[in-house]
Amino acid sequence: MLSLPPAADESASSEVDWLFLDLNSFFASVEQQENPALRGKPVAVVPVMTDATCAIAASAQAKQFGIKTGTNIGEARHKCPDLQLVLARHDIYVEYHHKIIQEVERHYPVNAVCSIDEMALRLDKRRRPLPAAIDLSKRIKAGLRRTMGECITCSIGLAPNRFLAKVASDMQKPDGLVFLTAADLPGRLLDLELRDLPGIGRRMEPRLHAVGIRTMRELWEASREDMHHAWGGVVGDRFWMALHGEPSEDEPEQDPKSIGHSHVLSPELRKPPQAAIVLRRLLLKAASRLRRSNHRATEMRVSLRMEDGLRGEASQRFPAVNDSLALTDVMRRLWESVMQQTRWQRVKKVAVTLSGLESLTQPQQLDLFARGEDSRQRRESLSRVLDDINKKHGRDSIVIGFTPDTVRTFSGSKIAFNRIPDREEFKE
Repeated sequence: MLSLPPAADESASSEVDWLFLDLNSFFASVEQQENPALRGKPVAVVPVMTDATCAIAASAQAKQFGIKTGTNIGEARHKCPDLQLVLARHDIYVEYHHKIIQEVERHYPVNAVCSIDEMALRLDKRRRPLPAAIDLSKRIKAGLRRTMGECITCSIGLAPNRFLAKVASDMQKPDGLVFLTAADLPGRLLDLELRDLPGIGRRMEPRLHAVGIRTMRELWEASREDMHHAWGGVVGDRFWMALHGEPSEDEPEQDPKSIGHSHVLSPELRKPPQAAIVLRRLLLKAASRLRRSNHRATEMRVSLRMEDGLRGEASQRFPAVNDSLALTDVMRRLWESVMQQTRWQRVKKVAVTLSGLESLTQPQQLDLFARGEDSRQRRESLSRVLDDINKKHGRDSIVIGFTPDTVRTFSGSKIAFNRIPDREEFKE
């Protein structure tokens, strides 16, 4: 569906620079595409099958009952007794994600993957005129329906910069196509609420109220200095520029600052010995990611949350390494420290983070003794061999330490707001 602003001019002089694509109810739509019995029904995707958890995704039909990401399942069942619960399958969503990118790039290159269900395309001179941009959008939509299936739909926004293109993509769901040209501003923006804009959440909105900004018109008419003051720095300047249609700047690709995994344990894995095995599994996955990204770590942090809410945390710095044997030794010491803090109670959640990352492409500080450096190289080589064996023959073909079947059944990988797991992670 194409939505035209009242003052829109479809002449070639009306141009947009960005196309923003937002997949509709992505996880739930994938489940409906995979299982025809779920199509047309209210669906909630959940991390565990219990009414105590929250939805991590809801289908378009479920959203009509007020069910959305974060809704408690017990509350959701009260709103919609016919709600269908589906256990999350992150590996399937990642596969769909890559196939969708492949289909979109049949029509035009993707400039930035913003999340598992969002991507941005910076248009060239030929596709900036509005009719050409609209035609490209329609071809992408048709391509997704043809190659991915009837349930995989998207909303597309077209605008002078990436921020406004994202705003436009949110203005009509599902399956929308909305454009905002420079001539249309502020135009239909004035119909929005402050919280409709990316970057304005429950914490930012009161700060805007404090400087006298309560409506979209007041936000639009605010000066750049007002924005700077409200945000407390240059973020406010950037927001003002984005809101007023200033060109987007490409964000440089940055090295990761940390690599880690966390997991909420099922009841049968909450005794300390079983929880320690899960934590080791998460560490080995993080170590494999560390090697795959060609980094070494210099610090590890282990944190736990117990069933009664008590928390414990310990960290340690060490010479740069990425081999699993050395990292496992560090984890063992940190585990003992945290368990002493928490009095060896039952564990609800475990987390491990590797930080202080150093790229292998940068000069490395070698051990003062050649034999020590040679030992590190041998351990790293051994760890990479273990990675290759598990990749070729399947997860847990060879492991460090004992791993019971109850732990072998989960990959430990899940999709986070700011990170899409690599395909390899579901095999590690």
